Amino acid sequence: MLNTETIKKIEEFVYKRPRSIQEIANHIDKNWRTVDRYIQEIKENFGTIDTRTFRQGTRGALKVVYWAAIEKASPSVFQERLANEIKTFKKKEEFSAFDIFQHVADENKTADLEQTQEEAKTNLTQLKKYLEQAENQLLSFSGNLSWINLEDKKVKTFDVLESLVKKGIKIKCLCRVDLVSLNTIEKLLALNHKYGKELIEIRHCEQPLRALIIDNKLIRLKEIKEPTGRINELNEKIFLFYTIRDRDWVEWLSKIFWNMFSNSIDSKKRIQELKKIK
Repeated sequence: MLNTETIKKIEEFVYKRPRSIQEIANHIDKNWRTVDRYIQEIKENFGTIDTRTFRQGTRGALKVVYWAAIEKASPSVFQERLANEIKTFKKKEEFSAFDIFQHVADENKTADLEQTQEEAKTNLTQLKKYLEQAENQLLSFSGNLSWINLEDKKVKTFDVLESLVKKGIKIKCLCRVDLVSLNTIEKLLALNHKYGKELIEIRHCEQPLRALIIDNKLIRLKEIKEPTGRINELNEKIFLFYTIRDRDWVEWLSKIFWNMFSNSIDSKKRIQELKKIK
């Protein structure tokens, strides 16, 4: 069974330099199949390490495990600046998702613009399609987690999330855990109890992104532009949705998520304290 001591031992070993599965197996005195499972668990639950397979599909395939902390997340000046802004800013108005989108190659991105007063009237069928692509994990940067309650005549987003939990897919969320979001957070966490699985984890963090990362394969960013009331400027509310499938950018944002997640307060502790307020 994977315990805290073993996790620490693997992380410290990999932190020094990238390691093969067999090297780690020798280090912790376990067989490579067990170590491969441990690596996957640490990768999915903590995001501190990642893997890459060389010569995949051949007899000489080699899986390498490497440290995936935020200090190695930004290979470019643009990504370093954006990462600092995401970690520093707290409100969605302080950061534009377009600043990420603009740096991605055209063949790896799409954008959709919708003019409507309510997010529930945006294309929820598309959101459902993306969510249902999840096979292992869903990461969410959110404000108050209100997006889980979006629904129209065809789609109930909460029902889609419940179907993911039924399939054993892990859901990790960063959002504000306060009196405003309390009911929504407890509603989502209740799925853990309903299905007897601790698959959903929510941590308190005020940050500017509104984004989903699906299986380290796809990013869906949301940006909202409000009317300014000024002449020759925006006079209708618009929702912008950016979809990114670029592996490097998905890995980069995933590392930022895990760095913030590991340094944030668990929602259960916040909820206990919030319920003391009368």
